[in-house]
Amino acid sequence: MNSTFFASIAATGFVVAFLHAALPTHWLPFVLVGRAQKWSTRRTLGVTLLAGLGHVGLTIVLGLALVLAGMALQPSLGEVFHWIVGGLMAAVGVFYVLRAYFLKEGHNHAMPEASRRTYGSDRAAIAALVTLLTLSPCEAFLPYYLAGMEHGWQAFLLLSLVLLTATSAGMLIFTGLSLAGFKRLGLQWVERYEETILGVALILVGVAVAFFKT
Repeated sequence: MNSTFFASIAATGFVVAFLHAALPTHWLPFVLVGRAQKWSTRRTLGVTLLAGLGHVGLTIVLGLALVLAGMALQPSLGEVFHWIVGGLMAAVGVFYVLRAYFLKEGHNHAMPEASRRTYGSDRAAIAALVTLLTLSPCEAFLPYYLAGMEHGWQAFLLLSLVLLTATSAGMLIFTGLSLAGFKRLGLQWVERYEETILGVALILVGVAVAFFKT
């Protein structure tokens, strides 16, 4: 495995996953529900981590399906496969950038319904929060599995670890800060520019995959 090239893929993947986890939809519902249910900080963070594991788990399953499909197609595509992968990543990146540009006025990440409800039991509250996030995989990270595919299963496992680390760290950090009383986390720019940042990152990695076959 070309360690330098793969390190750049993993690094940009970490940034993408961390920024995605910084969105209020990934931590504020846990703060709001935790306060409404009168949970301790420890319990709120525990539920946050549990939901994050579900979120990451479904993303990994989808990534695995994507890699298996790529492995099935690779023999018939031969030398052009890395061009196709790079082109797809760049195309997805362009889509993100264009969507951010044309929808920037009306685009926002609304708080999910689960954070605005009251629950009769802690079990119901936990189930709602975990289900909500589990069924919302980090789709922006999926192309990175394709980018690392030619590096083998070791790369798949490392990318999954990167996804788990970045997502868990982001969710726990921002949940913990909010619980500690930090009302202004300065994350408005993440909501505003998230898709542009993700799009640029995907374009750069896509170009690298297309022109620097490993």
